Formats: sequence, structure tokens, C-alpha cells
Amino acid sequence: MSRTAVPKASTAAAGEGIPVRHPALLRLFVPTVLALASVAASAAPVDVAGVKLEDTLDLKGSQLQLNGAGVRYKAVFKVYAAGLYLGRKASTPDEVLAAPGAKRMTITMLRDIDANELGKLFTRGVEDNSPRNEMSPLIPGLLRMSQIFSDQKQLKPGDSFTIDWLPGTGTVISVKGVAQGEPIREQAFFNALMRIWLGPTPADWKLKDALLGKAG
Repeated sequence: MSRTAVPKASTAAAGEGIPVRHPALLRLFVPTVLALASVAASAAPVDVAGVKLEDTLDLKGSQLQLNGAGVRYKAVFKVYAAGLYLGRKASTPDEVLAAPGAKRMTITMLRDIDANELGKLFTRGVEDNSPRNEMSPLIPGLLRMSQIFSDQKQLKPGDSFTIDWLPGTGTVISVKGVAQGEPIREQAFFNALMRIWLGPTPADWKLKDALLGKAG
């Protein structure tokens, strides 16, 4: 009596991968893997001078994406790493200021700095980038901000603070993850703070480009 030949098990069934004799499956498999790898890479944290910034974040229910990030230099010294988060990408200061929804500027110190002095530098940055006739309404907010930094005394490497714009709430300044006082409701104040980095006389030109996603 003749015996019926038993077909050999395919290498795929044995867990050894997709057989080369099925190129159609291979053509489907490879692009899928590459697409998944691309998504994973895009969601990976961005390293800015050793500071890890998430590519996306949730701010009070709003999904924000990292628009750009860079380092503030003073001469050759790295002072802080900064990242700008928006609901959608923007490449000009006007687009950033006009963008609807929540926004965040996050700053992480890279060296020891007198917090009171930093507050004074931010106030000067607002003055340098705001028309004189717009300064008067900003003064109460600037005094509040100066007091916030004065209370911190000293900021050390790794210390961070955020400046958030929350529609319907206002500008919330948080230091080391703790909100400082009541929100400042006027959007003009938040925009004035953003001009410290994005205005016509920015704190650092290279950082301005980096925050706008133009870093080379």
C-alpha cells in the first residue's frame, strides 16, 4: 500500500518568520513595521541639552505638540532649555500669538541663577518688545511675576517653570510644578511674555528660531 506524502511544515508556522517564497506578504509587512517605527520615533522625547521634552502633552484636556525647543545662551554659557507647545504648528511669531486654544512655554534651568535677577531680565524683555502705549496695562502682571521669582530666591540646574495660557482662565505661572497665585486673565499679558523669546528683540535669536521650528 502506498503512503500519502505529508507536506512539510512551513517555516512561518514554526515561528521562523515570513517565508521568502511569499513576497506579497513581505511587501505588506515591511511598510507596516516602518510606519510603526516612524510613529514611535515621532512620539519620543526630544533631548535639549540633556533636558527631555515630551513631543506631545495634555494641558487641562488640550492636546499640545512641541512646536520647537532650544537653549538660551549667555555668551558661551547655557542658561536654560526652553520648549514651546501649541495646538498646531506655527512658524512665525504672529502665528504663535494668534493660535487658538491652550499654549505652554516650559523652561528648565541648566545652571544656577538668582531667581530675582531672572525675573528682572524677563521684565526687561517685555519692555524691549512691547510698544510703550501697551505697557501700562501690563504692569500689574509684571509686578506679580517679579514677586513670584523673587520668592524663589535661587533656581538650580533641573529646576523648571511653565507659563501656560488657558482660555477662559488666563496665564498660569507654575514653578517646579506648583501654580503660583491666581491666573492673570488678560491674554495681552501672555502675549507680552511670549515676545520675550519671539519678539523683534528676543532674548536669544537662535532660540527664537528654534522655538519656531527653524533650527538648522
